Amino acid sequence: MTSQKRIAPFGTWASPIKADDIAGGTLRLGQLLVDSGSIYWLEGRPKEGGRVGLMRRRPDGVLEDLLPEPFNVRTLVHEYGGCAFLPCGNWVFFTNYSDQCIYLLDLEDASSSKRTPIQITAAGPYRYADMVLDEKRRKLYCVVEQHVEAGSGAHGEPENYIASIDIECVFDKDSADSLRFFEPVTPEVVVGGKDFYAYPRLSPNGRSLSYIAWSHPNMPWDGTVLMLASLNEDGHIAKESAIAGGDEESIFQPIWSCDGVLHYVSDRSGFWNIYRHQGQGKADVNLTPYQKEFGMPLWVFNMSTYAFLESGEIIAACSDKGLWKLGKVFMDDNGEGKYAEINCPYTDIHYLFSDGKEVGMLASSPVSASAVLRYDTEAGKFEQIKSSSSLDIDPGYISCPEVIEFPTTGGKTAYAFYYPPANKDFEAPQAELPPLLVKSHGGPTGGTGTGLNPGFQYWTSRGYAVVDVNYGGSTGYGREYMKRLERNWGVVDVDDCENAALYLVKKGLADRKRLAITGGSAGGYTTLCVLTFKDTFSAGASHYGIGDLELLAKDTHKFESRYCDRLVGPYPEEKDLYIQRSPLHYTDKLNCPLIVFQGLEDKVVPPNQAEAMVEAVKAKDLPVAYIAYEGEQHGFRKAENIKRTIEAEFFFFARIFGFEPADKIEPVEISNFEGASSRSSH
Repeated sequence: MTSQKRIAPFGTWASPIKADDIAGGTLRLGQLLVDSGSIYWLEGRPKEGGRVGLMRRRPDGVLEDLLPEPFNVRTLVHEYGGCAFLPCGNWVFFTNYSDQCIYLLDLEDASSSKRTPIQITAAGPYRYADMVLDEKRRKLYCVVEQHVEAGSGAHGEPENYIASIDIECVFDKDSADSLRFFEPVTPEVVVGGKDFYAYPRLSPNGRSLSYIAWSHPNMPWDGTVLMLASLNEDGHIAKESAIAGGDEESIFQPIWSCDGVLHYVSDRSGFWNIYRHQGQGKADVNLTPYQKEFGMPLWVFNMSTYAFLESGEIIAACSDKGLWKLGKVFMDDNGEGKYAEINCPYTDIHYLFSDGKEVGMLASSPVSASAVLRYDTEAGKFEQIKSSSSLDIDPGYISCPEVIEFPTTGGKTAYAFYYPPANKDFEAPQAELPPLLVKSHGGPTGGTGTGLNPGFQYWTSRGYAVVDVNYGGSTGYGREYMKRLERNWGVVDVDDCENAALYLVKKGLADRKRLAITGGSAGGYTTLCVLTFKDTFSAGASHYGIGDLELLAKDTHKFESRYCDRLVGPYPEEKDLYIQRSPLHYTDKLNCPLIVFQGLEDKVVPPNQAEAMVEAVKAKDLPVAYIAYEGEQHGFRKAENIKRTIEAEFFFFARIFGFEPADKIEPVEISNFEGASSRSSH
């Protein structure tokens, strides 16, 4: 017999999905690689203060945690990092967060407790990422970011280049013990002159090196060049040439097939497709001539959407209007590229890698959290190795997303995923409409997917509707859709988030008087713009969001220092436009409550932006709350801070919308809102 649901207002429903469980029971799964039958991956662990651990699934199925504390596998190249380790047989090279040096872990040691990593590179102003091993020359190739040394009196941007690291001694088995006394080395420049580099990759015969490069003001999704270089015996470049790309063509993930043919992803067709390089002046072949995205914005190193099997087949993932699919890529008898979908229960797929036999990936679905997976190509089956979440959520509390396409400014169409309230124990009083939380993703170049998000389920299981917006400028819908945001950041994204909310109101799926918007980083900027330049929303939350575009242009890291040239316009030539698009200069227009979350060590969006915005709102006599975290950077990694952020945002909106949450939540101090900080919530 089915128990009868309780009648209670939206937002007041009791839910078994707790902030504690989300914060402490959720891992941040990162880079995945496959080598010699083993699958390796990184785990960001909130319970360990955000430390990134290195895991391995051996061919025999045994799982190993390879590194003890305090080792932290994380690089700060481009600030966002990525690809901080490289497994090679019985070795793993990795970048350690505290000193940004490369270390070597020898897996031949009998047990993990006896494995002591050995420092390979000398301490200094260097950061390392995206490594590849050259066994023949006994070198590591990698991307290096060299910063100005403290106390030198010099100024300017860091220098980025591809370098080689001499690891001759590592191959000398007779002196293995002497590695303990090995003198760490410094990098030797192999390729320089451009502002940025990624994907240094050796051909199977070791004679060629491919890589991509780009320079200001481009970002890697705007325009990059694919370079192919021949190497001398000593590992230096003999000659090189550009074989694809340009200022208006984005190259992604160049890799070599097992038989030594270079492949890459290009968006020259308007979509990121996989190409096979023909060489000798022949036109490269588009293996996936479809309006699907086989690439993604290169925010971190070594992102991967396709991998080779020894048979020559390619296993590839692609985004079709925000939904990821898996398939095989091959050439038919006519020499034309074909893509055949694989039956796959996952709708978000990332870090797809293979060593020719084993295939690994990170994937999730609307009912399963992101997990490390092994794909058996012969049986066509997926094996879950490690989930990002220890939460076992009853399906009765899961809201599955619905794909929506809605009309927006200029007669165009935009996209989003809509999550209705869902709780098997509760229903709302008849005719009541739910409050709506609009989520604006970061980037702004990026996209949101449909993998299970425990954070969203926290809201929907308590009676909120959530809409996750892929506004114009998002990836997954082709280059033309992405370019909608050029010179229109703070306009197109703002209109699309507003129109998503109004569309749901019109459909009778959201309460017009209880609309809230939230976002982090660039999504925080969109949130602040919506609250300032529109009057649709009743409250908002900015997580390390940008309030002043001019401050961002003046005070950010090298990777993004010219990002706004395309999004807004060249600075300082178009300074007026930066001021016009900055919420901080128009707080007189902001007329609703705001809560702001900020890491005090954030180098991407410095705390002064958040603090200036909060003070301006406070001066207007509007309800405002500010929660800042010591030791946090761009995005929160510590369990206690993640928990506090989830609960504080819910508490804030509950106070503003005038309902009482079912949970006991530590109160938030809200300025200009009498009594808010003195009442706890039960």
